Amino acid sequence: MGRHWADFQYEIYLNGMTGAVPRLPTDLTRLEELTEQRLGPGPVGYVAGSAGNGSTTRANRAALERRRIVPRMLRDVHERDLSVEVLGRALPAPLALAPVGVLSIMHPDAESAAARAAAAQGVPFVLSSASSTPMEQVAEAMGDAERWFQLYWPRDPEVARSFLNRAKASGFSVLVVTLDTPLLAWRPRDLDQAYLPFLHGVGTANYFSDPAFQAGLAKPVHEDPNAAVMHFVGMFADPAKSWPDLAFLRENWDGPIVLKGVLHPDDARQAAEAGMDGVVVSNHGGRQVAGSVAAADALPRVAQAVGDRLTVLFDSGIRTGDDIFKALALGARTVLVGRPYVYGLGLDGRPGVEHVIRCLLAELDLTLALSGHATPGTIGPADLVEDPA
Repeated sequence: MGRHWADFQYEIYLNGMTGAVPRLPTDLTRLEELTEQRLGPGPVGYVAGSAGNGSTTRANRAALERRRIVPRMLRDVHERDLSVEVLGRALPAPLALAPVGVLSIMHPDAESAAARAAAAQGVPFVLSSASSTPMEQVAEAMGDAERWFQLYWPRDPEVARSFLNRAKASGFSVLVVTLDTPLLAWRPRDLDQAYLPFLHGVGTANYFSDPAFQAGLAKPVHEDPNAAVMHFVGMFADPAKSWPDLAFLRENWDGPIVLKGVLHPDDARQAAEAGMDGVVVSNHGGRQVAGSVAAADALPRVAQAVGDRLTVLFDSGIRTGDDIFKALALGARTVLVGRPYVYGLGLDGRPGVEHVIRCLLAELDLTLALSGHATPGTIGPADLVEDPA
């Protein structure tokens, strides 16, 4: 029997008997506006901003909004279990925290706070290569909780190998390789503020603490931080990578490998043929290609192409429990949520992240029940209709 996520609402109502109300809104779509009011334009723009004029981020939301749930009645939903098996791991619910870099710009407790929140709720935390906290420290904060490592595949194979070895030694179980960022996109909100935290050595903790990275420097990082930053910029990503390069990852990582940023069924098929374990259907939350296909519109085609061979995960646009329901109905096994938990972190540290996780899963639990489902496994395309355009 799974955890009763929906009980969070009764906890809130009971706390109200003493006059206490939640510190953050329970409608998570309000968090962005609150964050805009309370944090500086640089950090907020970096998290909330998108490629170009934001058209892809809007399309992500529209693609989820356009699909409507068709509730079914008189099905026994008294006992519910949200747990799922993903990549050989038993998860309490179909949710993980997506990799988001440089969390120290949002809150001083940064990745460690978000990781502790995920661990406390039992959901996987995916650590970004571009974190502001070294992976070993994040692992320590999580104890033995489920954690995955996201790789921005660097140009230097020795640094890549070192990252994979360190992640393995730190108990990260799944490798999530981001493919959609071989270059940084044109992001006007960052450009207008001339705001790129990496140039100030923020979000470079995994690199600056890495022996293979340090081996490429003439002087230690603290003696010449600018040279270290330039060395990082020169290797951060590699637009020359192609499908045959995946063999390197297989040779250096013995757990599941998931490719993030897949939107075309043929790319998903190539991932399967290359011996990968899963794909994340994602357009990086609209941060990489302006005018891109919405992630939720790409999801059914990818799930159809490889759902029987690969684990299909999804991110980009998830804001609510019903969004998670829709992504599962469209073929995802589990979803990753990004910006909402980062806003929770910025507004209230670790408790803010836990609030976001619990709201999402309480709402998902209730949405399932009220739509006639006791487990995520019974949701499918027949549970949605599409609004006529």
